Amino acid sequence: MSTPFPFTAVVGQDDLRLALLLNAVSPAVGGVLVRGEKGTAKSTAVRALSALMPQVDVVAGCRFSCAPASPDPACPDGPHEPGTGTQRPARMVELPVGASEDRLVGALDIERALAEGVKAFEPGLLADAHRGILYVDEVNLLHDHLVDLLLDAAAMGASYVEREGVSVRHAARFLLVGTMNPEEGELRPQLLDRFGLTVEVAASREPDQRVEVVRRRLAYDDDPDGFAQRWADEESAVRARIVAARELLPSVRLGDGALRQIAATCAAFEVDGMRADIVMARTATALAAWAGRTEVLAEDVRQAALLALPHRRRRNPFDAPGLDEDKLDETLEEFGGQDGDGDDEPDPDGPGGGGQPPQDGPDDGCASQAPGDAPAQPEAGEGGQPRAGGEQSPVRAAEPFRTKVLSVPGLGEGAAGRRSRARTEHGRTTGSRRPQGALTKLHLAATVQAAAPHQRARGRSGRGLVVRRDDLRQATREGREGNLVLFVVDASGSMAARQRMSAVKGAVLSLLLDAYQRRDKVGLVTFRGSAAEVALPPTSSVDAAAARLESLPTGGRTPLAAGLLRAHDVLRVERLRDAARRPLVVVVTDGRATGGPEPVALAGRAARLFAADGVASVVVDCEAGPVRLGLAGQLAGELGGTAVTLDELRADSIAGLVRDVQGTSRRAA
Repeated sequence: MSTPFPFTAVVGQDDLRLALLLNAVSPAVGGVLVRGEKGTAKSTAVRALSALMPQVDVVAGCRFSCAPASPDPACPDGPHEPGTGTQRPARMVELPVGASEDRLVGALDIERALAEGVKAFEPGLLADAHRGILYVDEVNLLHDHLVDLLLDAAAMGASYVEREGVSVRHAARFLLVGTMNPEEGELRPQLLDRFGLTVEVAASREPDQRVEVVRRRLAYDDDPDGFAQRWADEESAVRARIVAARELLPSVRLGDGALRQIAATCAAFEVDGMRADIVMARTATALAAWAGRTEVLAEDVRQAALLALPHRRRRNPFDAPGLDEDKLDETLEEFGGQDGDGDDEPDPDGPGGGGQPPQDGPDDGCASQAPGDAPAQPEAGEGGQPRAGGEQSPVRAAEPFRTKVLSVPGLGEGAAGRRSRARTEHGRTTGSRRPQGALTKLHLAATVQAAAPHQRARGRSGRGLVVRRDDLRQATREGREGNLVLFVVDASGSMAARQRMSAVKGAVLSLLLDAYQRRDKVGLVTFRGSAAEVALPPTSSVDAAAARLESLPTGGRTPLAAGLLRAHDVLRVERLRDAARRPLVVVVTDGRATGGPEPVALAGRAARLFAADGVASVVVDCEAGPVRLGLAGQLAGELGGTAVTLDELRADSIAGLVRDVQGTSRRAA
């Protein structure tokens, strides 16, 4: 096993290191979600933490890491007699993004369970991580049902495997750490709330600190063992401090004054539910223990709020994470009681100044723009008039609304999501088939039906059914898939009326929010002037698409054909990358086509390419005014899709509750 990079050698990232250490002191805090750009030592810090965790006592030979002093009475390897065991280092288990459900929770041998009545259970990663660390890199890319299983186990401290009436339960208490790059997509708010703490990380903009990062990394790469040895004393000191804080934790007093500050802070920031209050209380207690105190102070409450609340304030993916620290200080001062006077002096004993946030943290000199923030707008002419070349400055989007469901017809086999019908591992059972590979979802009736005719030939003599592997049948299920929603947005002069473009952007923003909720990938192609461009290649980050949309200028001619051809190229490339993910093209335009020779005919030929490929499409008709030409409807006919107006797009429109995209798909069943 390679030598991990020392935790104490990580440069900066004080909030990240503090959050990890607090969870090591008190796993009840609920884990850490680390958000940040690539190359910011997220994974390095998490992997380094495992070397600091105290060793654990386990029952010898138990695959579920039962403690000798209090073994789990329901342990599948039990029962164990209380007594002495053996010591081993705390494990750090990594959950790959592409892991299966069986790999996570474990698998039952269904054939032996049916034929012999034996609970033959192969433990999964949750069992391996018990009393250790479970690390999920790129947790935002993990399938939703795996995240649900993972967080349920973390919340209950146990994992349950249920297969056709056969069940196994085992303890699963671990420190959960997830890392993610927000540019690749967000977690659902419900899942964000299940992580105790969150930390935003970014690379330092200080040259001296960046130099030190490079120097230490090069030294580690040249001689990992020697580098680790140079930091051994610091590592031992932190390890001892974790042990001391754990022992002190039960003695820490959380007074009524601190509790009142916690409750007032959660109420002031309008956090949903009560989990935030509980997490803040546990975090503040762990902070006091880490600092060697038995009393929770106002500074502990403040730091706990900075770690526990930012991700719980987000109502949708376009909201910027973070807290208003001035408002936080005012709340703490207003409700400060006997536990503190509201002054938040830093704790000199804590790492990097104790509970005080680092001065060079993510908010200091970060070049990236927070999702949901209004982008810097180009300068317009005097009085907001068009700038040179007929181009108008960007306008803000109107308020988003709930849209109708736009779905791809047929039955797909793409990634799990919530938009279109698909064959999935989860959903309602629609039939059975012979398993291809390992059996994951048994169709009991079909299995019994396949085995029944052969019982006499197999010499059945007792009550049990003689089942062979060839009899097993896999349940086929129908659920929902996520699609690639590609927006093709007309930004030409015909769309440039400010109120009109604001409404158009509001509609696209609404569709983006719908795509986020349905777990789609999104892309954005815009066209104006004389060309089209891919404003955003297909991604799972809808907030990135919203930021590009917000800064979209308008003006010039309407090269509709160029926009459609560019979108067709994007789909061709994406089909090579992920053939199972079916596309849905949403063209937002008034249908006009200008510029170049025969622009209308050229746009029609480009549209027919989508129809020939069986691509599902919808045209959002943005034409306004008392006299309408119906060009968007004609375009929808060429695409083989359908047209809806901006008003019809609303879910509460009287035009209908749900509108399926018309057309066929090659990959439809």
